[in-house]
Amino acid sequence: MSRSGGKVRPPVFRVGLTGGIATGKSLVAEVFGELGAFVLDTDKLGHELMEPGRPAYESIRRAFGDAVLDAGGKIDRKKLGVRVFQDEVARRRLNEILHPLILAEAERRVAEFAAQNPGGIVVTQAALLLEAGAARRFDRIVMTDCDAECQVRRLRERDGIAAEEALRRIRAQADPAQRRKIADILIETSGSPEDSRARAKQAFEKLRREWEILKSDL
Repeated sequence: MSRSGGKVRPPVFRVGLTGGIATGKSLVAEVFGELGAFVLDTDKLGHELMEPGRPAYESIRRAFGDAVLDAGGKIDRKKLGVRVFQDEVARRRLNEILHPLILAEAERRVAEFAAQNPGGIVVTQAALLLEAGAARRFDRIVMTDCDAECQVRRLRERDGIAAEEALRRIRAQADPAQRRKIADILIETSGSPEDSRARAKQAFEKLRREWEILKSDL
């Protein structure tokens, strides 16, 4: 049923939602949530894990120093982001710290949901799903994608950055062609938000139908 080679898992349908930065993952995740999925956002999990006293805080502080802290002693994600998007070694180090912790926390929350909602659909939104080597954790993978010009424009508008910085951040992530190789469903988001929402609804209905068929075989 899944990429796990038949490994026994809790009775929920696990969907990985991935795609490049600013390609519409949050909008698609919102639609999936409205349609009944339990949605986990790995970016938000990472932010939680970086709070003082949480598992990633001291590791990041030791790795990057107090220069990435704000006046209150919390990790300043904007400062940290500038650092890792400009330095591949630093980016790899941050991922080495965060990825295992995020995956473990996501797994814990999925298990909690599965215990109370057997037969449900869990969507894990993860831009770095491919980079984290986590594809085998999911029964299906959905990818968002848009044309390069649209992606740069959205990222510049969202983060208030120059075109050069937007391109640097986009290129720091996996090649879209590599993501397409592992994707079961591709949602094109170059159009309007309304068009993307419609495509997301179609994709979720497809996932729901496939899950109903798979459940009947369990």
